[in-house]
Amino acid sequence: MSRVTYEDSGVSLDAARRHTANIADLVAGGLGFAGAMEIPGDPDRLIVGCTDGVGTKIALAQSLGRVDGLGQDLVAMCVNDLACTGARPLFFLDYLAVGRLDPAVAGAFVEGVARACRETGYLLLGGETAEHPGVVADDHLDAAGFACGIVAKADLLGPERVREGDVVVGVPSSGLHSNGFSLVRRLVADGHLAPDPDLLLTPTRLYTADVARLQDAGVDLHAVAHIAGGGLPENLPRVLPEGLRPVVDPSAWTRNAAIEAVLATGAVPEDDAWDTFNMGLGLCIVVAVDDADRVMAHIGDASVIGRIETGEGLRRA
Repeated sequence: MSRVTYEDSGVSLDAARRHTANIADLVAGGLGFAGAMEIPGDPDRLIVGCTDGVGTKIALAQSLGRVDGLGQDLVAMCVNDLACTGARPLFFLDYLAVGRLDPAVAGAFVEGVARACRETGYLLLGGETAEHPGVVADDHLDAAGFACGIVAKADLLGPERVREGDVVVGVPSSGLHSNGFSLVRRLVADGHLAPDPDLLLTPTRLYTADVARLQDAGVDLHAVAHIAGGGLPENLPRVLPEGLRPVVDPSAWTRNAAIEAVLATGAVPEDDAWDTFNMGLGLCIVVAVDDADRVMAHIGDASVIGRIETGEGLRRA
């Protein structure tokens, strides 16, 4: 069987990394998963914001006639990033671009956004629905979201809290979430993967409440990583200080059915799968060894999946 990589599907992770490096000096307040700024007149707290989209999962959802979960996907991709800073919810904004406005489709999308905002405690403050005839295809839509939260400087999570010997607690993903769909669509188009909407389009899990429960219980969180584009190898090291790396044991968690289905095609090289998909984990939480049991007590399906050691990158045990 011929192998299919993310690059083959039209996405260049190398170009994305070079672009990020090129614009790094143009962006203020970066924290890895979100940006932050001091609140004027309130030196002890920070406003935190981030933006993201659903990507080409939208195209697959439209082709399968299943767009109802995309609103949650959009909210999740933003608020899960914001949770990595320790910020509490404030508000959310959405932007929907269409070639030709179908009120039923657009309404279903925004209803999904509103539900996910209610579930995570974000106020849906407003948004924009824009028609772009002649620029966007009549039957196509795209979306972006913007989340804003607030965090005390003393509670800000990040690399400076992480120590060698800390453990990594993984929280399962609900499926493919909203990353890697250019490759998924290629697998479907080539006949390697069945176009099953129940399997492939499960909405992205919302982790805001999981992190909030740990904060409310007084668990000493060191860092939190949202496992999205770039998978574990890119996202978990982002929350660690220079000189430390995560070691993860793939046998320590169970991959969900969607991830297994993609891997079972045999068409995706193992390393490419790790660089593209969440591999069954949507969130990773770094804490001291003594706090791991408390994390798992508050997040029932979490498990210890690795540790922090000296080194660079990510190592699979």
